Amino acid sequence: MSTLNKNSSISLELGSGGKASWEFFKDLRKIMKYTGKWKNTGDDAAIYNLGNQKLAFTTDAFIIDPLFFKGGDIGKIAMCGTINDVSVMGAVPIGISLSFVIEEGFSSKDLKKIIRSIDRVSREAKVPVVTGDTKVTEKGKIDRIEITTAGVGLAKRIIENSGAKPGDKIISSGNLGEHGAVILSERFNYKTKLKSDCQTVLKEVQSVAKLLNVCKDPTRGGLGENLNEIAEKSKVKIVLDEKKLPFKKDVVAISELLGVNLFAFPSEGRFIASVPEKFVDKTIKKLQKFNHEAKIIGEVENGKGVFLKTSIGGLRPIEMPQGKLIPRIC
Repeated sequence: MSTLNKNSSISLELGSGGKASWEFFKDLRKIMKYTGKWKNTGDDAAIYNLGNQKLAFTTDAFIIDPLFFKGGDIGKIAMCGTINDVSVMGAVPIGISLSFVIEEGFSSKDLKKIIRSIDRVSREAKVPVVTGDTKVTEKGKIDRIEITTAGVGLAKRIIENSGAKPGDKIISSGNLGEHGAVILSERFNYKTKLKSDCQTVLKEVQSVAKLLNVCKDPTRGGLGENLNEIAEKSKVKIVLDEKKLPFKKDVVAISELLGVNLFAFPSEGRFIASVPEKFVDKTIKKLQKFNHEAKIIGEVENGKGVFLKTSIGGLRPIEMPQGKLIPRIC
């Protein structure tokens, strides 16, 4: 059923990642069909051919709650998220636009903290904020502050979401889900030593970009959404190994405690990749220089769908996450 039929209304699950968000995007594309000369408009960034180079262009909006969390804040995640969406396409980000919508009465001290975080990420990644806008609205019209970004980058080779091939290995650049676990733990006052994995992946991706068939950062919707999207677009089957799942014990514990699908837990500083078998060892070796937790978590086969190979040898389907997942996660 369409998410945009005349009798429906917008629900939280449409913005939380997973199946509802995926179907919502498909419905939008039925209305907004015109893409001009732009390609990959359903991937993490759209691509425009500039001759011997390609321009990658992405945009995102951030309404996270809480604004400040272990490992970051709304400013850091806005910058990292935008840089990462360009990076996983194989492009090098060259500029960011930044727009604030601020509620009247918002703390100027907190705003300065957020801006300092933005500047820190910008300098460390060498990706400048080059244009922007600020609006202030009446108290109660929004919840404190919202940030909208856009990012552009250049590449000679684009890594498409549809590039997975049978025989590829699925690699995770590190343990996943820690951002989602931290946000939920702070909302529910659950004590944990975890901190958000929020960071840029630019250097890691660039170190292995030539070796990858697919690269995606598992943000909203988590690993489950990413792998289902890759499997559908690439027309392949993906099988994960239960013994190699990239989740720390605390992440699993929070998932079980709150009844949230583990495969829907988002990360904001990790990526997953589909890698030809002949390049796997080289890829892992390079990635482990950045994060020793980088590893193979599964493989690509002929067929369709995403499955978990259990410890007793059975196959359990991993479907696109559904329902109200984790709203306001980024």
